[in-house]
Amino acid sequence: MPIYEYKCNKCGKEFEMFQGISDPAAKSCKFCKGSVRKMMSLSTFHLKGSGWYATDYGGKKAPAADKKAEAKTESASAPAAEKSPSPSTSKSE
Repeated sequence: MPIYEYKCNKCGKEFEMFQGISDPAAKSCKFCKGSVRKMMSLSTFHLKGSGWYATDYGGKKAPAADKKAEAKTESASAPAAEKSPSPSTSKSE
């Protein structure tokens, strides 16, 4: 059963209630009987252990074949000027 949080408009106290999803929302404070409003709260859903994310998507890296193909396309598209040594880097004696 989900836990819902409410805040009283009259006394300002916050409280929680176990309610089914199809149950009607609370209308009065359990402390002063004033009107209440439902609050948004954080989810308590956690993925722990070696779940689907860690095994299926978490740390996958590109296979070695893909890296080699990628390196070939990068070197083929590089300009010729970058491949040849520049005159400023040659030895002068």
